[in-house]
Amino acid sequence: MSERQAETLRDTGQGLRLPSGRTWADIAVLLVLALLGVIGFEPSFGGYGFLVAGLGGLVLGAATGILASVFRLGAITTALGAIVLYFLIGTPLAVPAQAVFVVFPSLQSLASIAIGTVYGWADIVTLSTPIGAPQYIAVVPYFAAWIVALVSTTLATRWLSARPRTAWRFGVALIAPVALYLAGILIGTDEPYQAGMRGIVFGVLALVWLGWRRQGLSVAQEGAARLRRRKLAGTAAIVAGAVLLGGAAGFWAAPANDQRFVLREEIDPPFDPLDYPSPLSGFRHYTKQVTDDVLFTVEGLQVGDVIRVATLDSFTGKLWNVTGPESSADGSGSFALVGRDLPAPAFITPTERDNITFTIADYDDVWIPSVGYATDLDFTDGAAASQTDSLRYNALTGTAVLTTGLTAGDRYTIDAEAQEVLTPEDLRDAEIAPVELPPIEGSPDIVTVRAQEFAGSSESPIAQLEAIRVALVDTGFLSHGRASDAVPSRAGHGADRITELFERNQMVGDQEQYASAFALMARSLGYPARVVMGFAPDIAEGQASVDVTGDDVTAWVEVAFEGVGWVAFNPTPDETDIPQDQVPKPQSEPQPQVRQPPRADNDDEKLLSPVELEETEDDDNGLEFIIPGWVYVLALSVLIPAALFFIPLLIIGAIKARRSRRRRGAPEGHDQVAGAWEELTDQYSELGFTVPQRLTRPLVAAQLEQQLHVEELPRLRSLAATTDEAVFSGHPVDESTAEQVWTEALAAVAVAKSTLSGWRRLVSRFRIRSAREWVARLGSPRAGR
Repeated sequence: MSERQAETLRDTGQGLRLPSGRTWADIAVLLVLALLGVIGFEPSFGGYGFLVAGLGGLVLGAATGILASVFRLGAITTALGAIVLYFLIGTPLAVPAQAVFVVFPSLQSLASIAIGTVYGWADIVTLSTPIGAPQYIAVVPYFAAWIVALVSTTLATRWLSARPRTAWRFGVALIAPVALYLAGILIGTDEPYQAGMRGIVFGVLALVWLGWRRQGLSVAQEGAARLRRRKLAGTAAIVAGAVLLGGAAGFWAAPANDQRFVLREEIDPPFDPLDYPSPLSGFRHYTKQVTDDVLFTVEGLQVGDVIRVATLDSFTGKLWNVTGPESSADGSGSFALVGRDLPAPAFITPTERDNITFTIADYDDVWIPSVGYATDLDFTDGAAASQTDSLRYNALTGTAVLTTGLTAGDRYTIDAEAQEVLTPEDLRDAEIAPVELPPIEGSPDIVTVRAQEFAGSSESPIAQLEAIRVALVDTGFLSHGRASDAVPSRAGHGADRITELFERNQMVGDQEQYASAFALMARSLGYPARVVMGFAPDIAEGQASVDVTGDDVTAWVEVAFEGVGWVAFNPTPDETDIPQDQVPKPQSEPQPQVRQPPRADNDDEKLLSPVELEETEDDDNGLEFIIPGWVYVLALSVLIPAALFFIPLLIIGAIKARRSRRRRGAPEGHDQVAGAWEELTDQYSELGFTVPQRLTRPLVAAQLEQQLHVEELPRLRSLAATTDEAVFSGHPVDESTAEQVWTEALAAVAVAKSTLSGWRRLVSRFRIRSAREWVARLGSPRAGR
């Protein structure tokens, strides 16, 4: 039996078209190649958890393509059905945390799938690996595997099985798996996943498949056996050559990991920290306005621990700020979207700090308080627990940002590595690290003069820095500019304020001014220095938790030492008693007395007007009935699947109805009769019957009658003859004759429907036969012919 005859037998009487053995082999090869491409996503995710989404998308796409071929679905129906299944099945595979009862889609999960499909590709190349957030990021491998499997199986079942089977057809079918393989490389990291093994297997399998599926000449049985042996020998040679040459090329010609081209190294993260005000500019807000307010509570601190908020290494002459993301320096502006697992710090002498829990109270900012360099951050309560997609982290400075902001009730736990505290004696022989920081702009000249004066004859870097720190601590005075302080102290840390600090008879300021001055002096000597703002609460040995208030705010300076890390310097003095003979206390000026209004002991409601009271009562009445949240969840869980089912059904039904109206309303009678026959054959095809192409109407009618298993067959041959006579006789066809043909055609369709199951009839509602050709003919007035 020939292959053509076998394919004919596989077309069942109900219109099902089962793939042949060769088609199944084509599908298997293309899916294995796609699987090799999906596995390439492993470096980005740092594990195999993404394979649930990737393999699920592969299976779903393949199943959709195969079933569409088996049931002979048209292009539009296949596309609509594939999209519906993509969203429905994607919820448990890609975003199960947002599903209703883990399986059913919710409005949030459907939105995440849509966002991940469109924007996930941009996010994945800006995420810090291993990727753990946003939640929709698993949609990227899910979508990639789904679309490649859908395209590959569709080509294998509908295009590769068609004649002639030329080599270029199979080459085109390889485009989708090759694109997926390259995508895994481009969005990956410098560390590829089994690059040599995957590349060899991919190349060998593709070459062998192309060689075996290439159409050969018809030969006798003896010649066919000889040709088969030659193919086997050629296959063995290809495998051996690919292994040897591919392995050798991978060993000698492959670029070093740091020279690999990956997109994440070429694309800047979208987060710009300069969109937010400098944290140091709000220093006096903590010392004067929220001095006694509890900002947050910390559990698990040790004696001497300080809390980091932000690291600032760029000075503009007006303020210290983070570096912009466009800077090439290894500075404070290079934030990346991350998940719970944060990148480990590379430049540090670490001491472990684990299970430190922060509970936010009155603190309201985007900068996340932490200890040292956080390696794990887990939001456990509050609004922030559902906003982890907004988490950004800078591994170089240990600074984390939640772009949606922290609010009261947020709670998170961190594991961190803090820089080991070293003494000047420990750093006596340490060299300054070659760290690139943004250049200083607008530093006053007096900074350089004071730096050289304070450093004196010191030679080593630590000696010079320690001499400057001691000079500031011993000769300066501390004042936050409060009313209770001995002398005023102006806020700010720009060039004018630092100049004032050094030119006054006595240096007066707080951590904001002294940290800025020390960092500028260190930078004037050529040392990489940066300002860190945070909190330094007093904590006793064994104290379980501490409330951090605005009065605990502080700032210090860090300088990079080779082989050690960023070493902290605290240049702020503790002395607050400024000698009165050097800085006299300003005289108080008498204030005019203002008569106070009489005291009124009235309730709040008595201070409201009747109109305001009425509006208040209306507001209270409006809150009597509130729909519970579970009602929305239940409604969306029912309405969303219903919409995904009925909306395509309505669209396809409208297209079919318009098709029928145009054919039945043709201006000429013979066009109406021809339209009735086309409507009959289209509906038979949509019901799953095999409608032969390029045959005369009587022959088509005969084959359709053979597929009908009913006692009384419809008059298909008579309809075919009537249609031929109307089209080719040249005689005019009156309206009654055309209407009679339409009535018989629709009756024949009803007979065909009665022979099918309810499921087959339902599937037919989603089919449009020859949709592409029909759409192209919509504008023609003779669309019925």
